[in-house]
Amino acid sequence: MADLNSTAALWWAVVASGIYHGVNPGMGWPLAVSAALMERKRSSLWMALLALAGGHLLAMAAILFPFSALMALAAWQREIQIGAACLVIGLGLYLLINRRHPRFLARVPPSRLALWSFLAAMAHGAGLMLVPIYLGICGTVDTDTGHAAADTLIGGNVTIAAAVALLHTAAMMLSGGALAFGVYRWLGLKFLSKSWFNLDLVWALSLILVGGLSLWHVL
Repeated sequence: MADLNSTAALWWAVVASGIYHGVNPGMGWPLAVSAALMERKRSSLWMALLALAGGHLLAMAAILFPFSALMALAAWQREIQIGAACLVIGLGLYLLINRRHPRFLARVPPSRLALWSFLAAMAHGAGLMLVPIYLGICGTVDTDTGHAAADTLIGGNVTIAAAVALLHTAAMMLSGGALAFGVYRWLGLKFLSKSWFNLDLVWALSLILVGGLSLWHVL
């Protein structure tokens, strides 16, 4: 029962982080609103959101899949988890000190929203934050790693990695899409100009918290 409860909590953490990314304007939903308002077509909103979700999903996969391969090294799983936790904490501290938004994102043309979303997620450590959660989910799976075949172990973890990335991105798209549609349909540009909110500080602290909890759990 304890394993089931901890697994459920980890999956909810995946959803919660997706919702957070969705409502965070730094992940791009205002760009979708801008595209729809400029082109005066509601379909442009959904197309932009799909592009943002596609780029975000690729960023999650680019981080999670290599760790799923590393998990095949059963003898080094504890060290991998410690290393992942330290990476997350380190990135959180860096973002806490360096509060500037990555300048290179401004150089990506508006027509390449998927590329912008991918780079934004990588720059903010969105995929890296999921790694301790993903490793925790893998740790609750009942597998005899000492006797399991390597390809079976890799396949199972790749499946979990894909599920984590998809669920996280779906939660992001639903929350960000709902907010973007509300701004486009009812609130308009005045909301964007007067109600812009920056969650970078909360995000940096969240990285440190998740990494710290993961490190404490492993040790």
